[in-house]
Amino acid sequence: MPTRPVIALAVALVLLAVASPASAALTPSEQALLRAVNATRASRSLPALRPDATLTRAARTHSRTLLAHDVLAHGDFAARLHSFGATYRLLGENLAWASAGAAQARAIVGMWLKSAPHRENLLRPSFRRIGVGTAVGEFRGYGGSTVITADFAG
Repeated sequence: MPTRPVIALAVALVLLAVASPASAALTPSEQALLRAVNATRASRSLPALRPDATLTRAARTHSRTLLAHDVLAHGDFAARLHSFGATYRLLGENLAWASAGAAQARAIVGMWLKSAPHRENLLRPSFRRIGVGTAVGEFRGYGGSTVITADFAG
């Protein structure tokens, strides 16, 4: 019976690694985007969005997929987010990409503000959580590009 405790320990360690807040800690570029989003919301007296580990994992995975397939598309984002375990009633998603040097957080948020659907997601009062995911690589022929997914929930 010594295998049963070993298996239980292995499962516990895997669950701990998956659930660990450190596994969803935002990178510096993701933190910058979150700060820019929240500054925009604060300037309009809206509550700050709190980072959500589930949404962050979903956003990072989607950004990596977009980069790998050289495409920028939402697809059925609600089903995708639910597949990661997001149980929120209200969901939204913003995407962006920028070539090297143009992926400044304020510039990305500025682009989203110029687009009605993206602006609506940024400024929706009922959104309270966000997941931000970035992936860097060659995109649409531009090396060092950043693909960004922001998943919102409320």
